[in-house]
Amino acid sequence: MNLKVGDIVRFERTFTKKDVEVFTKISGDEGEHHKHPDKLGRLVVQGLLTATLPTKVGGDYNVLARTMNFEFLRPVFTGDRIHCEVMIEKLEKKDKHKVSILANFACKNEKEKQVLTGYFAGVILTGD
Repeated sequence: MNLKVGDIVRFERTFTKKDVEVFTKISGDEGEHHKHPDKLGRLVVQGLLTATLPTKVGGDYNVLARTMNFEFLRPVFTGDRIHCEVMIEKLEKKDKHKVSILANFACKNEKEKQVLTGYFAGVILTGD
C-alpha cells in the first residue's frame, strides 16, 4: 500500500447527460431537475452521483467503507468540471490484512466553488 497520512489524492470528472440518465434509471431518483434541462440545456447531477467522486479512492485503494458523510453545498450540472481532493487523515494497521483509514474530501467546480465536502472511514484490505 502506497498511501501515507497527509497524502492528497486528486482527480476530476465532468458528468454528462448520459451519466445522469443512467443514474436516474438505476437509482430511481427522478426529480424533474434530473430529467428536464434548464435554460442552458443542463441537467442537475444527482447528489449521490456527485458523491461517487470521493468514493473513487475507495475503489482505487480497495477500501471497504464503514462510514461516509457528505455535505452537498451547491448543485452540480452536466458539463461542470469537478475537481476532487481526498486527504488521508489516519491510517492504522489492524492486522496483517487490514488497515483502517479516515479521509476527508472537498470537491470544487471549475469556478473554484465548493460543491461537496465530507469524510469517509473504513478498512483497506491489503492482501499481504
